[in-house]
Amino acid sequence: MAKGIDYRQLMYKAMRQLMADALAQVAREGLPGKHHFMISFDTTHPGVDMADFLRQRYPTEMTIVLQEWFADLAVMKDRFTVTLNFGNVPEPIVVPFEAVKTFVDPSVEFGLRFEAHEVDPAEDEAGSSEDRDGSDGDEPPEPPAAPPAGDAEVVSLAKFRGKH
Repeated sequence: MAKGIDYRQLMYKAMRQLMADALAQVAREGLPGKHHFMISFDTTHPGVDMADFLRQRYPTEMTIVLQEWFADLAVMKDRFTVTLNFGNVPEPIVVPFEAVKTFVDPSVEFGLRFEAHEVDPAEDEAGSSEDRDGSDGDEPPEPPAAPPAGDAEVVSLAKFRGKH
């Protein structure tokens, strides 16, 4: 029998799915109005596929913008692919959803930030409630001092406007 409902993990999955759904809609219908996406991702994450010169230029993190020119946007269950223009040369990029750090649509002031370390559902299920929160399962755990890894949260758009 389940020990409880892991709302953090459910929210994490929902936020990744929201991002995937938005990208899939744009892949089918194009970008409506002034919508555009700024997507930052970990270039070292397994499954990220991009040209060697881009990997050299962005060895740890890269931000791409889907706005005026992009092609071949395709969304799969665990990743998306898109072709972008780098110095008038079209380059395909493959980004697993797990590699995404931020997903922002500045036109409507919407953004998500994903933590660097996320909970592996298989790993989380393997531990007992005592392993996870130090309690015996009969009392509610103390609230954490900071949001645990694996959460998704709204990002301040000031980061992308050059204001801090």
